[in-house]
Amino acid sequence: MTLDTILKKIQEAQSIAIFTHESPDGDAIGSVLAMKLALTKLGKKADVMVVGFPRIFRFLPAANEVQEKLENQVYDLAISLDCADLKRLVGEEIFEKANSTIVIDHHGSNTMYGDLNFVNPVAPACAEILIGMFDYFSIPINTDIGSCLLAGIITDTGGFQYSSVTAETFEFAAELLRKGVNVSDIYQKTLNTRTRPNFELLKRTLSRMEFLAEGKVTFTYITNQDLQEVGAESGDHDGLVEAGRDIEGVELAIFIRQREDDENAYKISMRSSSYINVSDLCYHFGGGGHPRAAGCLIQGNVEQVKEKIMQEVRKVLK
Repeated sequence: MTLDTILKKIQEAQSIAIFTHESPDGDAIGSVLAMKLALTKLGKKADVMVVGFPRIFRFLPAANEVQEKLENQVYDLAISLDCADLKRLVGEEIFEKANSTIVIDHHGSNTMYGDLNFVNPVAPACAEILIGMFDYFSIPINTDIGSCLLAGIITDTGGFQYSSVTAETFEFAAELLRKGVNVSDIYQKTLNTRTRPNFELLKRTLSRMEFLAEGKVTFTYITNQDLQEVGAESGDHDGLVEAGRDIEGVELAIFIRQREDDENAYKISMRSSSYINVSDLCYHFGGGGHPRAAGCLIQGNVEQVKEKIMQEVRKVLK
């Protein structure tokens, strides 16, 4: 069984590194921290690499042990969490050099780039997969591990509001609550707290928001200049796309932000309400994600990017 093989690889490894995707969200952060803490329970020390750790997750246990850069060494084992493909993995060169690689994920677009791949696209969060995995490994989930896992579940389900949520998700949350995890505190810190730069960016995205396709689509953007002017840090753009999706009558929200190292490219975030599969839309541009939340990268200026996206959107709008 894959889980037995994964456990054996972990037990045999003398050096372990943990990675996740670029622009990490709550599920990515919660998953890597929970994995590090769980490996400690197995007597293993693991290095964790995350570039651009969002400040709102600094309260989580073991957050201060995360590194932005690892030595380019050959690890016995490299573990990727919540990342669908190798090109989005931060530290991919180190990951590929490892003697063994494991991919744990919940994206249906996962390319199975590890030696061992444990992917469950039905799970609403990678963190939820880890709960079952840790139980199988007989790793007790304490309040520290549970807090990281719940942060991942809460953020990737939008506070339990997305259709991917199952009865099992609530059962997991209830079990974590029984273990002493402060659900309300984590909910407040991860979903209901905005940094000042994030609020300033929200004002700009709202002022630029366009309604397209007879009000079924919203489109807005931010630039590198915006980020500089408000003093934004990594993660301060998170949640901006939802502002467009949550408007009555909107099926699709499109939010784009200029790539930091390339002014002629934009990172795209899409959210849909009921029937558009945004993972398929983003896949057309070399990206992917989930049916209701996905992203990609497109070359061009704001107007060019908007038109490229809308050409595909018009094909699927009802």
